[in-house]
Order: sequence, then C-alpha cells, then structure tokens
Amino acid sequence: MADYEVDYSEVAGRKVDCPEGCGMCCLCQPEVLPEERQFFKASHPRSLVKVRDPEPHTALALKKGCGSCVFLNGRRCDVYEHRTAYCRQFPYHLYASDRLKVELDLSCRGVWTGTGNDALAEAKDLVARASDRIVAALEQSKAVYREFYANCRESGVMSDPSRIRMTVSENASMFTDLAYLSRIMDMVEIEPVMSLSGLQPETRLDLPSLEEAGRELAMDSMSSDDPLNVPVYCDGKWNWNMFMASNGRIRWNVMDDEGDLHEMGSADAGEIALRVPDAEGSKVLSGYVGTLNGRDSFLGNVFSMMDLNEYRDDMANAYYGCLSVSVMDLLWRMSMLDHFMGVGNGAEGMREAVIFYDMDRLDAPTIGAFV
Repeated sequence: MADYEVDYSEVAGRKVDCPEGCGMCCLCQPEVLPEERQFFKASHPRSLVKVRDPEPHTALALKKGCGSCVFLNGRRCDVYEHRTAYCRQFPYHLYASDRLKVELDLSCRGVWTGTGNDALAEAKDLVARASDRIVAALEQSKAVYREFYANCRESGVMSDPSRIRMTVSENASMFTDLAYLSRIMDMVEIEPVMSLSGLQPETRLDLPSLEEAGRELAMDSMSSDDPLNVPVYCDGKWNWNMFMASNGRIRWNVMDDEGDLHEMGSADAGEIALRVPDAEGSKVLSGYVGTLNGRDSFLGNVFSMMDLNEYRDDMANAYYGCLSVSVMDLLWRMSMLDHFMGVGNGAEGMREAVIFYDMDRLDAPTIGAFV
C-alpha cells in the first residue's frame, strides 16, 4: 500500500459521465508518458510533437496546431483503447502538495448530469494506476512546501491555512455579496493581517470600480489570438466557444472539428454590465466558493502569488484577496455569457459561468504539481 495521504472529499458522492458529442477534453493537449510513446511511434509517428514549455515534454499533436487532438474524429477517439494516462484522468486532477488531493474539473459538463460512473471509485483507480508518478511528485512538492512555509515564517507572513479555510467556510455565502467582496478587496490592502471576523459590507458600494475590476480580470485571461491560450466554454449544444479580447472588444468564436474558428459576434467590453446572481444563482456561487476553499490547488495558487510578490502580504490577506477576485472574474464571465447567449443570472447562468471558468482556475500557477 502506498504511504501517502489522499483527500477524495471533492469527488465523494458524485457521478461522472462522458456525454456523447462533447469532446471538450480533447482540446487539452495531453502529455505522452515515456511508456506510452512506443505505441504512437510505431503506429502513428506523425501524431507526436515536442512541447517546449518550462518543462519540455512529448504530447499528441493538435489539428492545425490549435484545434482538437488529431485522433478526435466525429467527436470520437480513434485510439480510445490506447489513449494516454492524461486522457484517462480527465476530468480528475491529481494535485500534489504536502499530500495528494483529487480535484474535479467542473468545466466538464459530464460532472453536472448526476449520471455515469461513481467518481470516488474512478478516482481511486486512477490514483492506484499513477502511484509511481505520485510518489515522485510528492517527494518534490513536499520539499517545495517546506521551503515555502520556512520563507513565510522568516518573512513574518505565516498564518494557519486551516484556520483561514475555516473562516471562509463559515462566511461562504457572504462571498456572493458585491458589497462584501468590495470590503475584502479594500481591507487586504490596508490591514497588516486581515480577519473576516465581524467584517461588514461596504455601506457605499462603488459599483463602477468593482465592475471595472471584474472586467479587467476576465479580459486579461482572454487577451490572446492563440486558441490554445484563451478560455474554452463548451455549451449545452457541444459548441466549443472561445472568447478573445483585444483593444477593449471581445470576439466570440466557435471552433469547428477541423480546428477553424468562426466568428459569431463581438461586443465592446464596456457594454457588458456586471450581473448580480439572484437567490438561486447565489446558492450555486456559494457552493463553488466552498469547492475552491477546499482545493489544495487553490491554496497552492495563493502560495505561488505570495512567492512571486516576495512574501510582502500575510497569508490570510493573500488568500481572501485571491478568493474575492476569483469570484469577481466568475461574475463577469456570467455577465458576458448572458450578454452573448442569454444564460441569465439564476442557477443556470451561474452553473454555466462555473463551466466556463473552472478549467482556467485549475490551470492557474501553483507551487505544487498536477500529476
């Protein structure tokens, strides 16, 4: 039995389906592990490409260099029985920190159906298959976390992550209130060590400034002409929607199965008003705040930003601030989807915004590693 801790809490009690005709996971270029390369070299030598990321690796080629995997045809995989380990893992993410956490990509529509396979059983099987890679990743990530905590203590910015998470859990519903979010974003800049205890919402909400903050966050993630680097939203009709921002405008495109983009519309970003979720939408948002609060990868992203900022901010300030701006980004994406597609600001609109946002949230930089 492997000697490491695994947290399955995010997948427990859920079912995961693979809807017919979706194929969104095939837009994620998978790494090909050393033991998998021989099959592709022998049978499909032109399918392998070198990816020169910070950590160079071999991956499967994409149609026209930016579309879906070359093996996806008619929204079905031509090499399904030989698909890579990373293909098999989707929509599960195995995150190594000072333990292993199994997280679920909520951008996959198959996790919202309530049908399909038992997520906990699938996750346990994936962990068992990846055990050797997990052990190696944990050895490195634990060393990185020890160094990070030592740096925090030396800089005087160390707080108890468990206590921070507990206070967010106690106040998760408040993170759906714009006036409360505004207050947090103000206080993290003022207070040396921020606390949510007794925190009251702003009495005079500066909505234009808050709206601009959300717009800038969302626009920044869309500021590329490369389909590989912009958010993808797979809608209920299985269209691969991609939004690209430049010069203050947002272009809405749909990518076809051959990797070509078709423009569906555009809008001046300033024309898109920030929508506030209604009561049912707020329930969905509050639940998603709870999901983020439980993710080790979210905590790892906060730690990554603290390291990038040279340990100037207390851990609590960094955490509350990151969670608040994440919610603002999410709310503005809901507003944008409503502008283009009329999803509304209720439970459905909020769910669609989470589907649009979550893959990007999981792709955020961390000090740990996805296995």
